[in-house]
Amino acid sequence: MAAEEAPLTGVAWAAAPEAAPAGWTVITVTVEGAAANLGKGFGHKGGGYLCVSTGGAQAAPAPVVTDVQVLSDRSPQPAGYTRVPEFPEPRTGASRKKRLYVKLVPPATAETAVFAIRLSSKGKALPQHTKIGEMGSFAIWCKKGPLPKRSPQPVPAPRTISAGLKQLSLQPPDPDQSPLARRSTKRASQRHSLYDTSNTYGLSAMDGVPFALHPRFESQLAAGSHALLADLNVKSLADIEKEYDYAFVVERTAAARLPPSVC
Repeated sequence: MAAEEAPLTGVAWAAAPEAAPAGWTVITVTVEGAAANLGKGFGHKGGGYLCVSTGGAQAAPAPVVTDVQVLSDRSPQPAGYTRVPEFPEPRTGASRKKRLYVKLVPPATAETAVFAIRLSSKGKALPQHTKIGEMGSFAIWCKKGPLPKRSPQPVPAPRTISAGLKQLSLQPPDPDQSPLARRSTKRASQRHSLYDTSNTYGLSAMDGVPFALHPRFESQLAAGSHALLADLNVKSLADIEKEYDYAFVVERTAAARLPPSVC
């Protein structure tokens, strides 16, 4: 089966090639290259054509055609099958000596599907195709195959975080965590105050930026490194302002002694 083939989502009649709606492909020639007009017995003056649809770009996967049957007008409609539509709508009371039925199944539950419908002369055999019936001077064939299942969206594997790295996280710990983890939560609260958005400066440049240790350094956080993490001195905003407060007294005094022309 060609990789570009898609399962059929519909089969229909068309009174003429231009009568098929957008999204439908009209079968205008047989496999031998002859015109595939099914003749005036179709019920229209100009004859009729088979057309198929592959669904195209749809928001949700459409049901796929899993089987096609050609039956006489005296045969009952098979259970689970739908009579194919006609373009344009047939006249009221119009009869067909042969009727075409399809079975539509959601792609999630379908194992096989019909991927192509072709017409040929009655005496020709098509390899890898199943003959579903005859209509007029033509034999109708369908090509079935297994329906590929769509692969689910890949889900990233959860990342393993070492105990030392969890202590550096700003997220609150679980209630069942150890006292060391609860102390880490307190330090995280202090770090959060450093980027408080309620101050006069508005949003901080670090607002919304998560903290993560580079993977290259995760291996250095061994099981015995808790003491090193516990000795980390985290300063609040007030501590930083107090430690690095500078009044520029010397600069102001020097500027006051200079002549006005220099200033």
